[in-house]
Amino acid sequence: MTNIESRTVLRILDANANRAGEGLRTLEESARFILDDLGLTDRLKTHRHDLATAMGCWSRLQLVESRDTPGDVGTGVTTESEQSRADLSSVITAATTRTQQALRCLEEYGKTTDPEFAASIESIRYQCYATFRDLELKMAGVNFRLRKLQEARLYALIACEPDAEPLKARINQLVDAGVDVIQLRDSSVDDRTLYEQASFGAALAKRRGVLWIINNRADIAVAAGADGVHVGQEEVPVDAVRRVVGRDRLIGLSTHDIEQVNEATRTSADYIGCGPTFPGKTKSFDHFPGCEFLKQVSDAEQSGDLKLPAFAIGGIGSDNIERVTQSGIGRVAVTGALASHEGMHQTASAMREMLERVPLR
Repeated sequence: MTNIESRTVLRILDANANRAGEGLRTLEESARFILDDLGLTDRLKTHRHDLATAMGCWSRLQLVESRDTPGDVGTGVTTESEQSRADLSSVITAATTRTQQALRCLEEYGKTTDPEFAASIESIRYQCYATFRDLELKMAGVNFRLRKLQEARLYALIACEPDAEPLKARINQLVDAGVDVIQLRDSSVDDRTLYEQASFGAALAKRRGVLWIINNRADIAVAAGADGVHVGQEEVPVDAVRRVVGRDRLIGLSTHDIEQVNEATRTSADYIGCGPTFPGKTKSFDHFPGCEFLKQVSDAEQSGDLKLPAFAIGGIGSDNIERVTQSGIGRVAVTGALASHEGMHQTASAMREMLERVPLR
């Protein structure tokens, strides 16, 4: 290989090592700060360090001397897509693609001068494929959950059933009736039963394309593969729950006045329940904030002070849902209204029709 060819190869290696390192750092930050995933963060950091070690067979001064940024004709070649990113997922997609391409270039051009170096890059490249798969799938799960949550209108709370078959029938009936989110709430059963039904429900909900939330039990939500957990004001604080469930699962928080709503916006909660609106049959309360509270929540949404999806809860049914929508709230969580199999579809349909008159913010 001539001196000119050697210098050209070094220039290519330098450019692609920089490109791969930048891509890995971008992905490491996404795993660390977006997903709060220690395992993925550690794997990406290891890939980055392995790349630096592999590049150590080249003199740093040789690589720097080969660099000619002002004379690089490629610096002025850009596409419109390079100048913008639609969302966080697109940042990750761009970084994984860029890193994979850079590693392939390192491997191919490295073969011309050092086959051992090329083999080490090949190993890193295959390891990255596996890590990138896990990262992108996890990010896709986050996006799916947040998108479904933003679109949700009807949220149903259910208790455990005697066994899997009636639970399956119950979930399917609710989904067929138009429910977007289902929460499993039952403090009367033992942990093993709750876990088993939570796991069964999580798998079925995933197949049916609805969100599956576990009440209060962050540990069971994670173990069962649920989409999230819902907690109350007197339960484990949201940010402590976040450390258990990670960034990729949803956390809902019950609120009973506008001060609690404002406080919720300062936590990592993904949505809030607002109520109780009316007296119900499943839980008893000394105080009912009612529709006046819902109006305050709606005003906060309109002003932009509240960006969390807000679900009215407490005694809501087809006979009083119009009062809820008149307050400006277009999402509700219900228990008794959809408890009976008979007429469930008609009730759910009527409630959705009312809710969809309210624009989602």
